[in-house]
Amino acid sequence: MSAPNTVITDNLTGLCSSEAKQRLKTVGANTLPSAKPRSLFAIAWSIVREPMFILLISCGSVYLLLGSKTDAYILLGSVLIIMAMSFAQERKSERALEALRDLSSPRALVLRDSKPQRIAGRDVVPGDIIFLAEGDRVPADAVLLDSQTMTIDESLLSGESVPVRKLATSDIATTMQPPGGEDTAFVYSGSLVVQGKAKALVLATGETTALGSIGKALFSLQAEPSALQTETAQAVKVVALWSIVLVLVLTVWYGITRGDWLNGILAGLTMAMSILPAELPLILTIFLGLGAWRIAKKHVLTRRISAIEMLGAATVLCVDKTGTLTQNRMALAQVIVDEQVHVFDAAAEPEAESFAEEFHQTLEFAMLSSHRDPFDPMEQAIQQTGHAALAGTEHIHANWTLAEDYPLSPDLLAMSRVWRSPDQADYVIAAKGAPEAIIDLCHLSAEQAKHISRQVDKAAKQGLRLLAVAKAAFKQPDLPEIQHDFEFGFIGLIALTDPLRPTARPAISQCLAAGIRVIMITGDYPATALSIAEQCGLDVSAGVLTGEDIDALDETQLQQRLRQATVFCRVQPEQKLRLVQTLKSAGEIVAMTGDGVNDAPALKAAHIGIAMGGRGTDVARESAALVLLDDDFGSIVAAVRLGRRIVDNIRKAVVFVVAAHIPIAGLSMLPVMLGWPLILLPVHIVFFELMIDPTCSIVFEAEQEESDVMKRPPRKASEKIFNRTMLMRGLQQGAVLLLLLLGVYLAALWTGLAEQQARALTFSAMIIGDIWLIFINRSWSLPLVKSITLPNPALWWVIACGLMMLALALFLPFMNTLFHFERPPLGYLALTIVAVSTSLLLIAVLTRLQMQTKNQPAE
Repeated sequence: MSAPNTVITDNLTGLCSSEAKQRLKTVGANTLPSAKPRSLFAIAWSIVREPMFILLISCGSVYLLLGSKTDAYILLGSVLIIMAMSFAQERKSERALEALRDLSSPRALVLRDSKPQRIAGRDVVPGDIIFLAEGDRVPADAVLLDSQTMTIDESLLSGESVPVRKLATSDIATTMQPPGGEDTAFVYSGSLVVQGKAKALVLATGETTALGSIGKALFSLQAEPSALQTETAQAVKVVALWSIVLVLVLTVWYGITRGDWLNGILAGLTMAMSILPAELPLILTIFLGLGAWRIAKKHVLTRRISAIEMLGAATVLCVDKTGTLTQNRMALAQVIVDEQVHVFDAAAEPEAESFAEEFHQTLEFAMLSSHRDPFDPMEQAIQQTGHAALAGTEHIHANWTLAEDYPLSPDLLAMSRVWRSPDQADYVIAAKGAPEAIIDLCHLSAEQAKHISRQVDKAAKQGLRLLAVAKAAFKQPDLPEIQHDFEFGFIGLIALTDPLRPTARPAISQCLAAGIRVIMITGDYPATALSIAEQCGLDVSAGVLTGEDIDALDETQLQQRLRQATVFCRVQPEQKLRLVQTLKSAGEIVAMTGDGVNDAPALKAAHIGIAMGGRGTDVARESAALVLLDDDFGSIVAAVRLGRRIVDNIRKAVVFVVAAHIPIAGLSMLPVMLGWPLILLPVHIVFFELMIDPTCSIVFEAEQEESDVMKRPPRKASEKIFNRTMLMRGLQQGAVLLLLLLGVYLAALWTGLAEQQARALTFSAMIIGDIWLIFINRSWSLPLVKSITLPNPALWWVIACGLMMLALALFLPFMNTLFHFERPPLGYLALTIVAVSTSLLLIAVLTRLQMQTKNQPAE
């Protein structure tokens, strides 16, 4: 972005109020562009027009017209609950750009009409002179006109954890560079002033800023429906079409063959209820809703419920280094004196007893060269470690008085602080800075400089940031104007790092064991990126790919490099987005973690965006599907485990639903086609649909994960949840149960029982059969006996409720009338239960033996 000529302003007077108002009217407010939010009606309509909801509402309306109010109210009430939950999720997605706009418009101190004025960030215009100080959020993209030791934290934009140094310039007619640049004069909207004060000229506001370009990229992305949502919608359409055809055929057949069109409509409605996939949205709502609750107990907030099922299919995890693998804070890692190195344990508090005397002076003067109550994260790390490691020694100088401060300058990247001690007359000077600057201050020989440079290079390869420390004494009363006039002596080096999270390495190890490839994407330097990657256990044999390398590759070349490379550094937001989109185009299911504004577009573009909740920005959180509330990288593994468990259990529930619907559909259709009396009536279907199925969904949701859940590769992206294996398993189980129920019904009539007694026995056999179908499908990898005995308290509530309702329907006169039953003989009832149970158990055992013989996977 080039600086326009219209921003030239007098640095002494600033803009006048009238000119500022005119520019605000011309360029617009300093906020990000946004689409008109969808109205509540538009969101509601997008939900209501789904085929599943249309079918359910239509069916409930027909029941209402027929006077079956109880059935209609129950069905319509269930639909309203599902719609309300969908509406709440849709409404949340509207908030992402609002969070980005809030961040982009902080308060600002500007020079207007020759005097400083505090105004709203949205009112800043190009050409404004702004004042920046420690702790300020930069309100717009600007160029520094003058500054004093200015360092800026641009990690939210660049992904680089270390604050960057800024230098003032007199030439503003230049092109702004990407965030993260060292020793440039440009500061960016949304970044944070860590150290120093400055006056700056605003070059760009609103959507023309670097932050604004991220906002536009975020705005242009559309959330994709999950595979399960797409698959369910397709299944609903297919079943709905066939149900309409079968209902019409059955109604017409009944009316023509029997001449009773009213009962023909009743038979058709019964058939519709038997094959209508009303359970699918209930299963999704229950499994994903309770799944979100379970994941929340692992400190992971679910913003988009559809992302939960995607976790089980994730093949690639793109990890942002800063704040995700690392703690996004500076810590003192090493003190180096001559050839000796003291390494601090990042996971433990430094102890004075273990800190050797030869390192004391280096840390002492590093503290003296820093502010006592610093804002800079590196100085914070030095002071915190120093007070712990030097506690109780004479190297803590709380009673010393600061006499002078020599800040960093473009000519000398070192700072010195001059102290007075109450015990001595001489000044004590402490200096720290870039090793080459301190070498220059100390006037070291070429051999000494070469020795120190070797130590610096060795530490730099470990991803550490090196500072050199020096000391001097001064006796004259008048201090010199520049640091070079002191006679400094070199003391040692200190190395700082952004420490690795303790949970990062084991979490990545578990991801790799689960077949999930981990890729690190960062805005940091190559050496730092490779060091962190090695510490995490990533394979770095393919080297590192930079943002410039990414731009130089076409899509085919980038896909090839992505197959080997695991470390990407100096990556800009648009390049992160491109990496995610390239992985998606290669067929990968992509999960992306991040915490900064720069991560927001990639988080939203990924199949599963995972934001850090503690250190992360509102923009990242609102753009992500999942949020780690405790910023613990290990929580990702727990979420993946739960995601895989949820998909496994959804499949078990789907097999059960298919198996349970086959006998219901058969008992609804065959009597009509064969001229028998109706076996099942709408009240029986309502009992089954609204009592057994939802409750059984809760049972399957609560089932424990299979033992190999984190030892198998992710399911293929093209693999359907409702695949052929699952459907055939359900069809086989359902066909067996249907044959058993037909046998029970015909045997009951053959022995001379009345029609209503035969119906009661058949219905009882169906409920008992459904209970056994639950046991059979609890686990497909364990032996049947172990599968039956797995702990699951919800299961026994289901069985108790189902048997209690069955007993009431069989033996309570009022319920007999409602269900069109007549109490069957107890001996017949007992014989039916034993026969159905024995038959299903035998078939389940034979099926498992067949699976073992064929070595069929447990999925």
